Amino acid sequence: MSDEAPGPDVRVRFADRVRYERTGHVATITYDRPDKLNAIDGAMRDGLNEAFARLSADDEAWVGIVTGAGRAFSAGADFGSERNPAGEFPGSFWERPTVNSFESGWELHKPVIAAVNGLCLGYGLTLVTWCDFVVASDRATFGYPEVKLGVPTIVGALRLPQRIGWQPAMELLLTGETVSAARAKEIGLALQVVEHDDLLPAAGRLADRLLAGAPLAQRAIKEVARRGPEMSQTDAIRFGETMRRVAGATEDAQEGAAAAREKRPPRWQGR
Repeated sequence: MSDEAPGPDVRVRFADRVRYERTGHVATITYDRPDKLNAIDGAMRDGLNEAFARLSADDEAWVGIVTGAGRAFSAGADFGSERNPAGEFPGSFWERPTVNSFESGWELHKPVIAAVNGLCLGYGLTLVTWCDFVVASDRATFGYPEVKLGVPTIVGALRLPQRIGWQPAMELLLTGETVSAARAKEIGLALQVVEHDDLLPAAGRLADRLLAGAPLAQRAIKEVARRGPEMSQTDAIRFGETMRRVAGATEDAQEGAAAAREKRPPRWQGR
C-alpha cells in the first residue's frame, strides 16, 4: 500500500486511437480502434508509443494493464493503411532503428499485465510476449499469421521460444494457425483464463496483488531478470548485487524493514 494518496486520476487519449487511464497506482492502456479490430496503423503506432512513454514516466503509475476495446485485443499491423506502422522509421534504408516500440523491446521495468479480450495476432501478440503477465478472456485467440502471407515473423520468433519453449513456439510461428485461450494457458503463454466479463476485474485483482510489493524493488527485479540472461553469470550477479544496493538505499527499503520490525503492512511511497 502507498503511504500517500496517489495523484489525481488521469485520462488521456493519444492519436484518437489509444486511451491511457490511471486510477490510483494502476494505469490502463487501451487499443481503441474497434471498427478495425484494433489493427495498428501509423497513427496508432504513434499513440501507443506516447501511451507507453507516459506509463514509463508517470511516477504515480506502478502497474500497467494493456487491453483492447471491442471484439479484439489487436488484429496486428494494418498494412493496408495509408501510414504503414512498419515503414516510417527515420534513417536510411539500412540504418533504421530496431527497438522503436514496446512491442519490439522498449525497456519498461514496471510490471505490465496483458488483459487479452479477443483476437490477438501479429504485432498484438508480440506486445503480449513483452508483458509480464497474461490474463486471457475465454474468447481470446492468439496467432502469428504472417507465414501464411509469405512474410517472416521476426521479433516474435526471437522472443516466443524463450517464453513458451521451442516446439509450441514453432507450432505458432511456422503454421500461422491461431490457438484458443485454453491452449495458450496450456503452453504457458497465458497465466490464467477467465470468463469474458471478468477479464478486467481479474486483471485488476492481479494488479492489486502486485501493489503489495515495493514498486522500486519490483523494477529492480524485473530489470535483472531481463538483462541477466544476456550476461555471463559473474557479470549478471555483479549487476544484480549493484541493483540490490541501489534499491536498498531507498526510503521504501527503510519502510519495509520498519514494517517487518513493527509487524504491520508496509506503506510504500515509490521512492
